[in-house]
Amino acid sequence: MKHDMLEKLAETMYSFKAYPDDNDFSSVAKALISKHPCLTEPGPQPGWYRWKNSLKFKMANYCSKLRKAGCEDFAVNGSKRSRANPEGEAFSKNIKWPRRGEANYLPNLPEGHEKSLEDDRNMLVEEMKIKQPNGSLISKLMDLTFPLRRREIVRNEAAVQDMAERWPALFMERQVFAEFNRIASKNLEGDFFEALDQYTPSFIQLFSCKKGTVGKKLTEMKQQIDLMTPDVTARRTVVLKGLPIVLGDNSSDFYVSCFDTTKEEAFASLTVGVLTVLSEDGPSSLPISTAIVLEGGIAMDNIKNFPQAVCLLFGLMYALHLDYPKCMANTLKFIQMVMLGLRGKSLPPKLLTLKNSLLVN
Repeated sequence: MKHDMLEKLAETMYSFKAYPDDNDFSSVAKALISKHPCLTEPGPQPGWYRWKNSLKFKMANYCSKLRKAGCEDFAVNGSKRSRANPEGEAFSKNIKWPRRGEANYLPNLPEGHEKSLEDDRNMLVEEMKIKQPNGSLISKLMDLTFPLRRREIVRNEAAVQDMAERWPALFMERQVFAEFNRIASKNLEGDFFEALDQYTPSFIQLFSCKKGTVGKKLTEMKQQIDLMTPDVTARRTVVLKGLPIVLGDNSSDFYVSCFDTTKEEAFASLTVGVLTVLSEDGPSSLPISTAIVLEGGIAMDNIKNFPQAVCLLFGLMYALHLDYPKCMANTLKFIQMVMLGLRGKSLPPKLLTLKNSLLVN
């Protein structure tokens, strides 16, 4: 009976999350004991502790069965070095699994439909060549081809330029948000700006309290924008540019501003980030255009404002399975774990301290 119960629990857990963490196992074990007190284990330890350990082993066995059956989520991490496969890669090399709370990381291709998915991709490319492409058709084809696209991104580690050629629709604003929803089951645009507006008053108050080097940097940044302005975009910009300063990141290589005459030089120095082109004739803070740069090339251009560009850039990092740049790792993890609630593990100390400070303010 215990075997059957654990098998069913592992199957149900997988339907929610392919790679559950320690907290997930604990919550399931606690819920089991709460629902069925007769299953409480005797002994000095909590009555659910042994169930938690049993679940871990059962989940590992269940994942092994899925990998042998060809499940993409687990097969991608197969063929590692072992007694049965001494020529395989070291187990710690190139491991690919969800680390950012992805709910739909690497779905299986529909059996026998790989050719039809490639035909759908070609149809998608042709539709994007039209001056006014059909948005409904594009959304439908992007939904259908999601497994094929994820295989190229996760398994083949396709370059951004190659993805732009093969999947041009992925770099449309609407499709960036749709792809994020397919991967993480989250409304990126809505959740991002809701959390940003919720934390903005606390951030502005926190910025005013900072002293020393951090306080000086924040003061220089705040002088460019009136914190009391009713302009929501301006206040969001202040928070997004101040967040890396508070967390100790170096945003100078990620948030780059330049004038139109120096655009080429600024673009050449930027590998990944947001490029804002400012007007030389009008106010220095008035942007002409905002672009997203990935792997040294412009991925998206003519974005309406800076906060929208940051939101889209975060979505593209999920859609293209890109690592966070080291210079902005803390900031992007804060957006992921605190603002969007996509947690791989417990919050790092630096992020937890900042979150607590915001709640106090």
